[in-house]
Amino acid sequence: MDAFYAAVEVRRDPALVGRPVLVGGRGGRGVVASASYEARVFGVSSAMPMARALRLCPDAVVVGPDFAAYTAASERIREIFLSYTPLVEPLALDEAFLDIGGSVRLFGPPQEIGARVRAQILDDLGLVASVGIAPNKFLAKLCSGKAKPDGLLHLPADGVTEFLTPLGIRDLWGVGEATSARLERFGIGTVGELAAVPLPTLIRLLGPAAAEALARLARGEDARTVIPWEPAKGMSAEETFDHDIDDVHLLRVELLRLAERLARRLRRGGVAGRTVTLKLRYASFQTVTRSRTLPLPIDESTALHGEAVALLDALRLERVRVRLIGLGVTRLAPTGASRQLALDEDDRWGRLDRAADGARERFGEAAVTRGALLDDAPPRTGNTAPVPEQWRDPG
Repeated sequence: MDAFYAAVEVRRDPALVGRPVLVGGRGGRGVVASASYEARVFGVSSAMPMARALRLCPDAVVVGPDFAAYTAASERIREIFLSYTPLVEPLALDEAFLDIGGSVRLFGPPQEIGARVRAQILDDLGLVASVGIAPNKFLAKLCSGKAKPDGLLHLPADGVTEFLTPLGIRDLWGVGEATSARLERFGIGTVGELAAVPLPTLIRLLGPAAAEALARLARGEDARTVIPWEPAKGMSAEETFDHDIDDVHLLRVELLRLAERLARRLRRGGVAGRTVTLKLRYASFQTVTRSRTLPLPIDESTALHGEAVALLDALRLERVRVRLIGLGVTRLAPTGASRQLALDEDDRWGRLDRAADGARERFGEAAVTRGALLDDAPPRTGNTAPVPEQWRDPG
């Protein structure tokens, strides 16, 4: 979708038509979640600090986000997608992959399907969508970006090399500022130049994992399939202690460990959750649970731990012996949507979580550990269980 949040706001308020519109928070830490194309001509982009955006475009109209409206529009758009194929993989509220290989016999060639989807979204919601059609997910996303605004780009299989060759290396997934600077020092500035580099040379420059991944992308290869998103009811993690614990400080430490584990699973699954549930089983085998539903979904370790500790502290435990502690998250939603929700929040912890995820994937689980988890670890069995029925969100 093109400038999705801003487009929804313009649709709701015709007075905004033709004006530069910024959706986001006005606070000192506010960021731009979406900018209309009238604002983008001034150099404004999403994820930019709002203060900077207003310096670039002082006449912009700032609108606070209404995620209920964006979610409703997204759900209607998804219904349109599903009317053409059951193979729909959402990336965010405003973006999805569709596998239309089995739809051609019913709806015509790929270009016709793309045009029909765009027209139906415009007719039903008054919103503009850009469509990229290509042999795989990487190329389709690249084409959709090149088609913006308000366009459709179809890349046939026999045109992949011609399409990729002149593109800059920053168009490839995984090529950021540091990688591009390193490649450019060796005269590699385009995808075509990258594709011509022998793999052993590229490995010496970037390391085996990055080199092999970029070599595949430079050839236009992406073996991933479209995976329809089916919301899980929830995720949980719990620990049974070797010895009963009556020290609240140790329980807080264990909650941090569980929050880290659970948040990683949420991020790995591409979801975030709104309802946080704490579970305790006492030495007497009495089990208690406490839950809190948040206004916005979370997938960050620090935020999850903070909510868990608040639930624990509210129990006011005094020398109560605990044999099991658990943490669960329900009311899940795709992360791509939720990550942009807290527009006035400092995302340092989220960035740290994602950086730690990358380090663990590259160097192993032990690569990053919080200092608080190096000491005071209570004795535990390491048992982890799926979400019990009583934890599950009924809605």
